[in-house]
Order: sequence, then structure tokens, then C-alpha cells
Amino acid sequence: MKRQSMFPSILALALLASCASLSNVAPRTELLGDPAPTAAATQAIVITPETRWVNVTGGETVKFIVGDKEFAWNFTVAPSISSFALNRVAPAGIMTRNVVAYVAPDPHYLGGADSEAPGGTN
Repeated sequence: MKRQSMFPSILALALLASCASLSNVAPRTELLGDPAPTAAATQAIVITPETRWVNVTGGETVKFIVGDKEFAWNFTVAPSISSFALNRVAPAGIMTRNVVAYVAPDPHYLGGADSEAPGGTN
């Protein structure tokens, strides 16, 4: 009898553990933006051995300079993405350690009221 009453508790615990492990899953790479030509970059960030993170804005194309190598990334991220490990999108061999990219929301998609009243007058 006692064995049957424990089954729902064990099942609930197993489901809870599986949900907790899902929260640590990294987002798919296609949700992080796209590679870009370095000439298309609107800003450049130098990654040094001391660099632990970089701050970028959604919609930006950024060139990253790592020693004598460089690459560019267009941060057209999914709305749910606010940070990710930059080495996930860097070409092979460029990033040898973790550098976190913190992505601010794309200002083109931030909500807000228009400054003009209907009809084009204030």
C-alpha cells in the first residue's frame, strides 16, 4: 500500500528534475543571429585575454578582433535571447575560451508611443 502512495511523488520529482535540466539548454545557433562580412560591421570590439564579456545591441553588426584574426556577427537574435557564449558563433579556432555577449534589445522593436498626434500635428 505504501509503495503505491509514493508513486505520484516519485513521478512528480522526476518531472521536476527534467524541467530543471531544460532550463540549462543553450539556444539553437540560428536564434543568435547570422555571420556577416567584416566590411558590414558598424563597430569593432577587440577581444583580449582579459575579456570576459561584450555588450552589443540587437540588430547591430559587430566585428570582433581576436589577436590577428577577426570575424563579424549580425546580432539579429530572437526576442528571448539576452546573452550567449560568443564562441558558439565564432569561426573554428578563433575563440579559445568563453566570452559572453550580452545583447540589449533592438531599439527598432522597442515599444513606445508616437510623438505626433493623429493627423501629423502635436
